Amino acid sequence: QVKLVESGGGSVQSGGSLRLSCTASGRTLNRDSIIWFRRRPGKQREFVASISRSGGSPDYANSVKGRFTMSRDVANNIVFLQMNNLKPDDTAVYYCHSVETDTWGQGTQVTVSS
Repeated sequence: QVKLVESGGGSVQSGGSLRLSCTASGRTLNRDSIIWFRRRPGKQREFVASISRSGGSPDYANSVKGRFTMSRDVANNIVFLQMNNLKPDDTAVYYCHSVETDTWGQGTQVTVSS
């Protein structure tokens, strides 16, 4: 059974940084396309970033482009989302999702204060 667990969320001030991790068990993550989503308070879930199983550069939502970086740590079966220059509008629960297995993590809360 595939399981995804997000971690690394927390509370930071505007301009700060966090690194989210998506750790998998039961499956090798580099076989999958992985997407980071977020749900901001009172809003629908939205796309943040993705990385394809076939490789290539990650894709990013315009709202995070230039501030967020998605990467894989193949050896440790983790996908990261490095978030820099955080803004209050980035406050959300962040989820990772495996496309091939349609598996979701439980989410990790990110709170950015002004």
